Amino acid sequence: MAVHLERGVDFPMVDLANIAYYPRIFDLAHRFFEDSWVSICGVRYADLLLEQKIGFPVVHVEADFHAPLRYGDTITATIWIENVGGSSCTWRYEFRNQRDELLWTSTHVTVCVNMDSMQRMPIPGHLRDGLESCGRDEANE
Repeated sequence: MAVHLERGVDFPMVDLANIAYYPRIFDLAHRFFEDSWVSICGVRYADLLLEQKIGFPVVHVEADFHAPLRYGDTITATIWIENVGGSSCTWRYEFRNQRDELLWTSTHVTVCVNMDSMQRMPIPGHLRDGLESCGRDEANE
């Protein structure tokens, strides 16, 4: 099942046009990515990095900007895993505002790495199960 998380668009995210500056949207996506790990795999991303020495850096991104994220908006991120490979995952993101307006969609491919060596490694079984169960909600298809 997809993960649904919320955050506000705060003042440091916006530019003089009063909309979120596009690099800040990618930063917001990464914050949602980190927050999603507890729901998906039952582990904080910080613990995965610092204690288990496992990371999932992004190696490919595609994004579409449908409408501006504005100061004061509440963003709901829907995140699901489209594909789990031997060492990579394809994450999908949809951002909507409080009016349910589609704002941003993106696909991020991450690769599982050993944080000490930064070498690619197979996704461990204790994470694979959670990642594979995080599919898109049927209601959103």
